[in-house]
Amino acid sequence: MAEGREAPIGVFDSGVGGLSVLGEISRLLPAESLLYVADCGHIPYGEKSPAFIRERCAQVADFFLEQGAKALVLACNTATVAAVADLRERHPLWPIVGMEPAVKPAAAATRSGVVGVLATTGTLQSAKFAALLDRFANDVKVITQPCPGLVELIEAGDLHSPVLRELLAGYVQPLLDAGCDTLILGCTHYPFLKPLLSQMIPPTIILIDTGAAVARQLQRLLEKDQLLANGPARQAQFWTSASPEHFRNILPTLWKPSDIVRSFSR
Repeated sequence: MAEGREAPIGVFDSGVGGLSVLGEISRLLPAESLLYVADCGHIPYGEKSPAFIRERCAQVADFFLEQGAKALVLACNTATVAAVADLRERHPLWPIVGMEPAVKPAAAATRSGVVGVLATTGTLQSAKFAALLDRFANDVKVITQPCPGLVELIEAGDLHSPVLRELLAGYVQPLLDAGCDTLILGCTHYPFLKPLLSQMIPPTIILIDTGAAVARQLQRLLEKDQLLANGPARQAQFWTSASPEHFRNILPTLWKPSDIVRSFSR
């Protein structure tokens, strides 16, 4: 098992959305060995209790530790809200990076003073999101839009069907009508909808997600602990709690083809 700099990084999401974050990590840190667990058998997390999500995250974290992972990335907003504090308490010496909606950069970017947030219901109802608004959005108007149904369509590999287009337009148009010039993509699944969104919104609208910021934070933590890998570009390995065949079929759409998909049975 690899140790130190050559040890892998564990990346976790409730489904395939975290592949958007995995892509940013891979682009910034191509020498890193990446392990990805998709808990697709229990999606969507937004409808689960915080206790259930914490338990799932703890099981995945234990698995990554068994694989010798040198760091953990919670590439899921809902999982971060429910479990990141608990995981950091359990593993105080382990670099752990979570997600949060990009309220601060959106507040800095807006010109109209109106920011829209596309997110899951669980993220929008969380105390953490409310705290972000209190801290960074005092001088701007933030309009939140829960987006039920989007995650499930993306999980099925649907990025451009008429059903998806109609659903997404129904969520985006009220934000545009309200004068939003900046939209936060507050779920790791949603960056996969950027091509479709670009057809629906004026080119002046700014889209913000946090995948690149997460990759940079991971780089900072690994650099601080002298854990950045030196080797050549690596291939990612995948596990899913649903059908490995379905996950393997969807990877060319959301990531790149890979045969290394195993069943996660915990």
